[in-house]
Amino acid sequence: MKFAIIAAGDGSRLAQEGMEVRKPLVRLNGEMMIERLIRIFINQGATGIAVIINSKMPEVADYMQKKQKEMVDSSCPIDLVIKSTPSSMHSFYELSPYLDGEPFCLTTVDTVFAEQDFSAYISCFKECNADGLMAVTDYIDDEKPLYVATDEEMNITGFYDEQHGCRFISGGIYCLRPKALNVLALCIEKGQSRMRNYQRCLVSEGLKLKAYAFPKILDVDHAGDIGKAEEFLSNQE
Repeated sequence: MKFAIIAAGDGSRLAQEGMEVRKPLVRLNGEMMIERLIRIFINQGATGIAVIINSKMPEVADYMQKKQKEMVDSSCPIDLVIKSTPSSMHSFYELSPYLDGEPFCLTTVDTVFAEQDFSAYISCFKECNADGLMAVTDYIDDEKPLYVATDEEMNITGFYDEQHGCRFISGGIYCLRPKALNVLALCIEKGQSRMRNYQRCLVSEGLKLKAYAFPKILDVDHAGDIGKAEEFLSNQE
């Protein structure tokens, strides 16, 4: 199984709030966010990790190129794309050639979760027959959450910008099978953008999506989120 990290945002909100370190290199309890994800993915038996960073972060590029060289002969090589894109969906599209052919898990670099919850999630995906298993949570601390509608068996019936009675929001972690990449190509062809619109297309194209509930998933969007994330992770140890 392959894994992928979107780290192509410009981290403008953190910069505006005085953070001089680029978001992928921000440390949570001493460990860089991008390094933490790579470590966790390797622990899950990743056969490869694809990473996209934007072209305006030379310090992140330097770090990732060194990491790529370190792992070139390992059982989990890194494919690195350095490119600025107009949206997270376009970043995903740039990674898609490295993900085709086997199931994969995709997330963004600032998504913070408990490692034991993630391990259980990956195990569930490997055992289920759905086209996609999407991480959701009822912990809502997001400025513009994507609400996820489910039935009693956690089959996903829709994605909404407004609550519409939904209990869960998207956690920004996606486990998908290769056929989901065909829908991605279709979205790009139609000129669409944003991961939330891609997820809506997965539903409209008839793919079977299930939701997997995490107790808590956080995003590091603001400087104040770093302390929240560190406290959350410390409580998992």
